[in-house]
Amino acid sequence: MNHEYFINRTFELASLGLGHTFPNPLVGCVIVKNGQIIGEGYHEKYGQGHAEINALKHCSESPEGATLYVNLEPCCHTDKQTPPCAQRLVQEKIKKVVICNLDPNPKVNGQGVALLRGKGIEVEHGILKDAGERLNEVFFYNQRTQSPFIHLKLASTLDGRIALPSGESKWITGEAARNYVHYLRSIHQGVIIGAETLRQDNPQLNVRLDHFKAEQPWRIIFTRSGNLPKDSKIFTDDLAHKTIVFSESPLDLKLPPENILRIKDISEALMILKEKKIMNLFLEGGATLASEFIKENRIQRVSYFINPSFLGSGKSALSDLNISRLMSRPKLINLESQWFGEDLLITGRLQ
Repeated sequence: MNHEYFINRTFELASLGLGHTFPNPLVGCVIVKNGQIIGEGYHEKYGQGHAEINALKHCSESPEGATLYVNLEPCCHTDKQTPPCAQRLVQEKIKKVVICNLDPNPKVNGQGVALLRGKGIEVEHGILKDAGERLNEVFFYNQRTQSPFIHLKLASTLDGRIALPSGESKWITGEAARNYVHYLRSIHQGVIIGAETLRQDNPQLNVRLDHFKAEQPWRIIFTRSGNLPKDSKIFTDDLAHKTIVFSESPLDLKLPPENILRIKDISEALMILKEKKIMNLFLEGGATLASEFIKENRIQRVSYFINPSFLGSGKSALSDLNISRLMSRPKLINLESQWFGEDLLITGRLQ
């Protein structure tokens, strides 16, 4: 039986839950009997059935004696909103379970495998584990560090400029790239910008895609001075209740009091976001704020859109990173690339 084929299918199913499962992982499940798929399912939304339960629900015949494929170790603890999956697989008399990744959650982390094996179910794991890590990189990072995963988006000309000296920046990239940015927003819980970006662009920071049905992301502003235009769209539109401001100075804004927060530094802000269970963040600018996050080692992934044009002068994509040695410069690894019209997207983990 081709384990990789069926694990790849679990990835496809799991991806259908993008943007809907936070803070839970993306999980897909396939049940195979006599070489044929008899049931499939995925974790569709936080608080709803897990992938294994949904796959069992959709079985076309009894799953007794079948092999179950899942990209993440079945849960076995009861401290959650849904019943544990490992025990259910025992009840259904599944013969074998093939897993991509073990669950880093300390309440699982091998215990689901141990329970299944203890009940006589054969278990294999580690199939396509690197691809599984990439799929669930946010969840894995959250569990291992107890800190939000931050994805930085940059867009510039070939010479690294994001705007003219006047501040004009609409638009450096083309429509296809900008539409993809809306997709990226849609799979994150929150979008972060700095005060200068708010003052210059007055962005909405929402998702404007056809057929988008998930919750709009939180709009999160960082400011030192507290100098923010009170008539900005994010303070006056229908989503104003989903705007959070972190400031080092006093503020007077018409937002819920719990959404205006005085902080000392980035670390304190991220701790507050963690307490709010906002653990998957998309940082869109500007240059100063992005550089501060990089200097504090808070960026996990970068998506850089490069337009084949030059400005020669103007605002740079990043400000000073205080790098004194060439060997200490931040670097992207595990690179992937994709074209959007004439714009090239390069994405990778920040080392």
